Amino acid sequence: MTVKWQGIYPALTTKFTEDDRLDLSFFEKNLDAQLKAGIDGLILAGSLGEASSLAEEEKCELVKHAVQLVESEKPVILNIAEQTTSSAVKQAKDAQSWGASGIMMLPPMRYNATDEETVAYFSAVADATDLPIMIYNNPIDYKIDVNLDMLEELTQHDNIQAIKESSRDVTNVTKLINRFGDRFKILSGVDTLALENLILGADGWVAGLGCAFPEETVAIYRLVLANRIKEAVEIYRWFFPLLELDVSPQLVQNIKLAEAQTGLGTEYMRKPRLPLSGQERERVLNIINEAIAHRPKLLQYQNLNGQDVYKDQKQHV
Repeated sequence: MTVKWQGIYPALTTKFTEDDRLDLSFFEKNLDAQLKAGIDGLILAGSLGEASSLAEEEKCELVKHAVQLVESEKPVILNIAEQTTSSAVKQAKDAQSWGASGIMMLPPMRYNATDEETVAYFSAVADATDLPIMIYNNPIDYKIDVNLDMLEELTQHDNIQAIKESSRDVTNVTKLINRFGDRFKILSGVDTLALENLILGADGWVAGLGCAFPEETVAIYRLVLANRIKEAVEIYRWFFPLLELDVSPQLVQNIKLAEAQTGLGTEYMRKPRLPLSGQERERVLNIINEAIAHRPKLLQYQNLNGQDVYKDQKQHV
């Protein structure tokens, strides 16, 4: 199906059972909540999805199961985080055969590739698949900055269509729009900067805490799109202590604890990760429970789903 790269794309956690198998039951429960909230697509096997710990057959199972559940109503995106060009190419081809609608791509893992090497890496994958691609720019965590000049070289590939912007620099949204216009869709990749990026013209939000709070996440996006900024800000201010749990080395533990508290998941994760414990667990749990106790009334944000709202987002800035 066509990927518009617009709206809310939760980066879903990978659900595990106590004996370390994929928990498809909780995966279905969470995805059902996401669909009811009104997400626009979903991303599997991202950083939050514990990508590096997943076997190929598990990625295959997740993609095929998600495709079956969404019934062609929403695009299913598979993240690619590989160390070699050949393995990235293979993953892209596999994703297409499994039924994924598109792929999200990190630069080469572990090796700190040069600009030239990174562009060649992305280009090789783009040449090997018809799937639309979103480049994931996260220089803070992955040490490679996919800068504007690199993106200029990548414009030759029609299927490189979007940027997940996770540099922590809100000016990058403006720089991207000024340089490329609407050539690339821009999705905010940092929860604590999502509202700011959307107001500046980002087309969507790859959400982390949306895994546990999908309705609030979608409501913020749709209110911004409808230019009801004051209402979006009110929800965002309530949300912010939760969103800060996304910008942490323990983001998986934090968000899985939030999912457990909202009934949309469990705390089971793949070792060496362990659930939070001690004072840190109490601190995070207090943030989550305080937010749950004071969840905002969302009005009828679902009614903002009409054609008058889903227009080019850059018109509202």
